[in-house]
Amino acid sequence: MIGNKCDIYTDHKSLKYFFTQEDLNMRQRRWLELIKDYDLEIHYHPGKANVVADALSRKSYCHTLITESVPPELKEEIDDFQLEILPHGLLNELRIQYDLTDRIRQAQKNCEEIEYLRGLMKLGYKTNHHEDEQGTIWFKDRICVPSDPALREEILSEAHDSKYCIHPGGSKMYQDLKKHFWWKGMKTNIVGHVA
Repeated sequence: MIGNKCDIYTDHKSLKYFFTQEDLNMRQRRWLELIKDYDLEIHYHPGKANVVADALSRKSYCHTLITESVPPELKEEIDDFQLEILPHGLLNELRIQYDLTDRIRQAQKNCEEIEYLRGLMKLGYKTNHHEDEQGTIWFKDRICVPSDPALREEILSEAHDSKYCIHPGGSKMYQDLKKHFWWKGMKTNIVGHVA
């Protein structure tokens, strides 16, 4: 919980030096960015001696649900994500749904560039493009993003300015985004956004 000191016991000896290590790879930097705001200390505890961590040997009180008041900062973040807790049996589950694909599908219906592409596909000129059963245009296995500046800006901002991405450069950001999205002039837009 925020404001409390936490002691983490692990059987990975290298994690003991996580905060003092000079050279971190991108994955380690992302984790460091995520946990830097917490007051925690990592202790090495050999796996053989760490019998309490075995799930089968835990005491029954570890399985009870403890509820406390939610800090205001966390409540604001949850409100930003529009998260809900839905009842399901005795426990609750948390469903997080990002509607970007649905919004891209809707925007494709009103885009002249996508309609032009559809016409070229019907004539057999765009063999790398295909249309799925919902009428969405794809370039190979990447969704085609219509020429909607707000939608493209949202994708670029999420990939570059998010708290969890650590501001990648143009090449890295392009490599990440091209796995999922395609639009004409994508690399130019990415370089412009990063600059």
